[in-house]
Amino acid sequence: MRLLLMADTHVPRRARELPEELLAEVARADVVVHAGDWVDTATFDLLQARSRRLIGVYGNNDGPALRARLPEVAYAELGGVRVGVVHETGPARGREARCAERFPELDVLVFGHSHIPWDSVAGDRLRLLNPGSPTDRRRQPYRTYMTAEVSSGRLSGVELHRLPPRR
Repeated sequence: MRLLLMADTHVPRRARELPEELLAEVARADVVVHAGDWVDTATFDLLQARSRRLIGVYGNNDGPALRARLPEVAYAELGGVRVGVVHETGPARGREARCAERFPELDVLVFGHSHIPWDSVAGDRLRLLNPGSPTDRRRQPYRTYMTAEVSSGRLSGVELHRLPPRR
């Protein structure tokens, strides 16, 4: 099962539209995960229409229309892997311990908010993944997203993808 992970798309505030490379990945993914800050409902509708399965949450920049359609925290079992999605996890310092305590039942937690890619393990179990942002790199060198594979109850092949500079 192929996963596409993204967060902080901020359309149309930070970009007019999602990058074509990212939309091509949507077509290849079995599950698309969005960790909040969509900003507009059109992006949600687009991904919902193009995705085989979409799992998403709202972020701090998402208004009432998105909050009415999305949860603050989403949970899914994907091929035997227990996945959670949330927008904010707090400061980087202490993140692993906080998340392991808050989400003891999960194998993987996908989060956003910082626009900073993150891949770590809390204790010996919980994998924490932040795909960065495909539209707003902020102080990062690249705009990014992640892909991963789930097979036989295991997450593997987590890859951070860098998007080329916008023209």
